[in-house]
Amino acid sequence: MFRVAGIGLGTLGTIECRLLDELDGVSVVAGVDPDDDARERFEDGFDATTYESVEALLDGEFLDAVAIASPHAEHFNQALAALETGLHVHVEKPMVTDLGGARALIDRAEEEGLILAVGYQRHLDPRFHELRRIIDSGRIGDPHMVVCHLEQEWIEWTKDEWRGDPARSGGGQLYDSGSHLLDAMLWVTRSKPVTVAAAVDHRGYDVDVNSALAVVLDRDGERLTASVAVSGDGSSVPDPGEWFRVIGTEGMVTFDGKTIEVAEGDMTYRANPPVPEFEALARKKLRNFVDAARDEGDLLTPPEDALQVTALTEAAYESATTGRRVNVNGDA
Repeated sequence: MFRVAGIGLGTLGTIECRLLDELDGVSVVAGVDPDDDARERFEDGFDATTYESVEALLDGEFLDAVAIASPHAEHFNQALAALETGLHVHVEKPMVTDLGGARALIDRAEEEGLILAVGYQRHLDPRFHELRRIIDSGRIGDPHMVVCHLEQEWIEWTKDEWRGDPARSGGGQLYDSGSHLLDAMLWVTRSKPVTVAAAVDHRGYDVDVNSALAVVLDRDGERLTASVAVSGDGSSVPDPGEWFRVIGTEGMVTFDGKTIEVAEGDMTYRANPPVPEFEALARKKLRNFVDAARDEGDLLTPPEDALQVTALTEAAYESATTGRRVNVNGDA
């Protein structure tokens, strides 16, 4: 039996623990949360032992893995402690809120021969797979321009929670839902960020709400120019609204959240990949994590991809603070 503990027993953490517990050969045996009510709810739902701290969990349980869904700024210490104990780790995005921390976790996982997975579920989403396939096929020629945005009614329901506290979240919407947009941009285009110039607006709150990024990307030695907009004061709720366009030398592909359209001269191709339910997509990524930990499949959400997102995000914040274009150092 593959024994897992959940770290962070809020809404997302509880859902992911339930999905893990439903997988064949997996048992969620413990959980960690400093909140008394969260621990009580978890004990009632899972008939499992709970702890107030990760240290107490690691001292008290025999485990194979942990699933971390705690506030962003806590990810590094929790993931490092689990890796040092010899446990596989699935951590929700963002992996960490510090580039040095991202490198340290990757190095430790490699040293210990452990799986470190990051919850960027768009890597398993059929819509983003189709975007990537179209670009890889050469149908739009050589891609050279990316325009994308994400908006969500976010700040209203986060301003009084931990996401509204920069000490616990590491940042605002750019590090929260915006992190998915940055990951998808890099993953779909198979590119790495090189430089970024950014403007960030807190709109009177303690964390960033709106961000605009001008990014230079590298795709196997070829340059792409990207324009990225993220808003946490939009109209879409609960899921964000997203829009992508990738322009190539022979055409362009556009995604409005539902329909993918390829324009090639006078010809147009449209596809409507299924929109996966949240839990179905989460189940796929957690199944992949367990399979990879058991050496039964390749990991589809590797930490090296997450490191690129952290590097770009941190460089964007630096650019917004200094008013200068910043080099992105995404080397592992």
